[in-house]
Amino acid sequence: MILFHGSNVEITTIDLSKSKKYKDFGQAFYLSAEKEQAQKMAEAKVVQFGGEEAISIFEIDESCLTSGELCVKVFTGYTQDWAEFVFNNRDENQSYLHKYDVVYGPIADDYIGLQMRDYRRNNITFEQFLHNIKYHKGITDQYAFCTQKAVDLLVRL
Repeated sequence: MILFHGSNVEITTIDLSKSKKYKDFGQAFYLSAEKEQAQKMAEAKVVQFGGEEAISIFEIDESCLTSGELCVKVFTGYTQDWAEFVFNNRDENQSYLHKYDVVYGPIADDYIGLQMRDYRRNNITFEQFLHNIKYHKGITDQYAFCTQKAVDLLVRL
């Protein structure tokens, strides 16, 4: 399987310690199966941080995601389980660590921080929170490689 990473720098070596904390699926190296999605991310990173658009391409033997070699969590859609997982990973008020090597599922909306605040203040229900954090800008799936064990299986092309 071919996966893409969009950034403002070319990725030659994956260093998980440089990955940001408090992302949808935690501190991880994020990839997409869709080049278009990676391109949009690269464009956004250039606007945000400068530099030049870069798409880094990786390959992984897809069988390792289902063989039991890795601990993999798959979210098939915008479910309550997904929203709770994202909330816990995004919550800077706690140190949530999950056990997964790879997590696959939908992307949360860019304005999730506002939704988390409203939910914490009881201004919205959990159902409203879930509805409001759905990503509405096109392709929505992401792979998060959360451990060195998982990252080591990626081959840069």
